[in-house]
Amino acid sequence: MIENINTVNELLDAFTFEGEMQNIRRIDDGHINNTFVFEFNDNGKINRYLVQELNTSVFTKPVELMDNIVGVTHYLREKVIKTGGDPDRECLFAYKAKDGKTFYIDSENRFWRCFNYIYGAHSIQFADTPETFGKAAKAFGNFQCLLADYPGETLVETIPNFHNTKSRFADFKKAVEDNLSGRAESCKKETEKFLAREKYYGVLVDMIDKGELPVRVTHNDTKLNNVMFDDETDEGICVVDLDTVMPGLSLYDFGDSIRFGASTASEDEKDLDKVHFSLEYFRAYADGYLSTAGKALTKNEIAYLPFSSMLMTLECGMRFLGDYINGDIYFKTEYPEHNLVRARTQIKLAEEMAEKMPEMKAIISEICKKYGISE
Repeated sequence: MIENINTVNELLDAFTFEGEMQNIRRIDDGHINNTFVFEFNDNGKINRYLVQELNTSVFTKPVELMDNIVGVTHYLREKVIKTGGDPDRECLFAYKAKDGKTFYIDSENRFWRCFNYIYGAHSIQFADTPETFGKAAKAFGNFQCLLADYPGETLVETIPNFHNTKSRFADFKKAVEDNLSGRAESCKKETEKFLAREKYYGVLVDMIDKGELPVRVTHNDTKLNNVMFDDETDEGICVVDLDTVMPGLSLYDFGDSIRFGASTASEDEKDLDKVHFSLEYFRAYADGYLSTAGKALTKNEIAYLPFSSMLMTLECGMRFLGDYINGDIYFKTEYPEHNLVRARTQIKLAEEMAEKMPEMKAIISEICKKYGISE
């Protein structure tokens, strides 16, 4: 529940809601924004709206962020309509406030926006089967396919260098050199693991500069719970949480999905004997993703799907270890070694991905032949 009744009244005045206010409930799945479902009774019909307070400490360019979302969702909506889909269920859209803007800043300077509520759908926190993971992949692949012609370079980079692995590596080296927490001595072995792989960090960035990879619209937060699944079919119908939509590479989204979804353990598992890279889950995700996005991707994008999985894992591990050395100033931690534990799981996964790279490439090749995708 929103604690301040004055805030509720402000929001009721700011946006146009159909019906009489009946209930407000909080959604606790997210870790950054405050999200609520506003319910209204419109002569017996229940209308729901997703009302959200954007965390402007994290997202420091809220207006540009909303411009990105509005541009992308408008384009998606038109595409869904043309293909005979249901735009109210298959894509998000932002309602305009009464002043014509797609956001409202309240009297306490908090930034609010209102989205359509996806009816008859649910989210899932973890992929307990390869099939579920594959269904999420189809949704993210479809998202990429529908936006294949959208000029990604026109979007604002609301979080600069988000997946610029050269820049992330520079940040990591600076953390080691500065050693703000005095912890660098305690993680020399882990630090060396990342330093030894320096040759990888510029591969994709350099390909962008050479025009060998296209800049696209990327989601940048391809967690399973950012797909809404239909209640009846359990198929992914809508990709949500578009705050990190920015220009980037399709490989970033694919690789990060594999990083967390194809691991046999959580990213903060202390027992590394439980942490393994699952080729079964990799195959399921790659199959789902290529079934919808494959023919919209270039040969280089397809060829570097396995490599991107390892690269995004290394990037995340560097960020965890860099934050540990900096004194845990970015990621939330529950105990002093939390970020170090996270870094170790990413190292273990990246090492297994490197070992299984030939098998990953063979899987991609098999799937491309299955769907008639040229490599």
